[in-house]
Amino acid sequence: MAQVVPSSDEGNDGSKNVIVDTGCANLSSVKFAIQRLGFSVTITDDIELIKAADKVIFPGVGSAKHAMANIIDKGLVETLQNLTQPVLGFCLGMQLMTKSSTEGNCATEGVDESVVECLNIIPTLVEPLDAQGNRLPHMGWNTLTKVASHPVLKGINVDDYFYFVHSFAAPISEYTIASCQYGSEFSAVIAKDNFIGCQFHPERSSALGSKIIKNFLEL
Repeated sequence: MAQVVPSSDEGNDGSKNVIVDTGCANLSSVKFAIQRLGFSVTITDDIELIKAADKVIFPGVGSAKHAMANIIDKGLVETLQNLTQPVLGFCLGMQLMTKSSTEGNCATEGVDESVVECLNIIPTLVEPLDAQGNRLPHMGWNTLTKVASHPVLKGINVDDYFYFVHSFAAPISEYTIASCQYGSEFSAVIAKDNFIGCQFHPERSSALGSKIIKNFLEL
């Protein structure tokens, strides 16, 4: 299994914060966002390192079908489903926490909406975003419309801006702790027990995104 061993400038506790290597893009930008905050981190798909981590992050760029295939191939499904430490998902990483996604294979001329079975950690679904005629993907800065009280959202308020890139989303549910509006309202952040997922990209969301990452790492 592939593993990125922390370099000397990451300190001796790199394995305490882990980014799960799902074989998808965006791993380095998430790693650098964490390091800029002064925290050590390791990118790995090593099961024992993931289990032993204090905090675990699911990164997120790419398709649910491809990411789940990689997770299955790496033998990570049971490990990820049974984590008891705080876990934070970014964009696709959030969607992988849900029961299923209709993302299927995205193509230039359309979308295969075949259902992709995800990790079923947070029992909600990922469906095509009802943009009400607005251009898809929903890409760029948008504001939160509702924000619940949660430690990861400490210092985050309604009308704060975050950076989104997606065409699929989780609907509003009992697991929604922050929402956003783009044609229709959807879940911007979901949470259940120790699992939290952000539909937006905290690592691309300037100071407020860094605040969410820092809140998480300090849980």
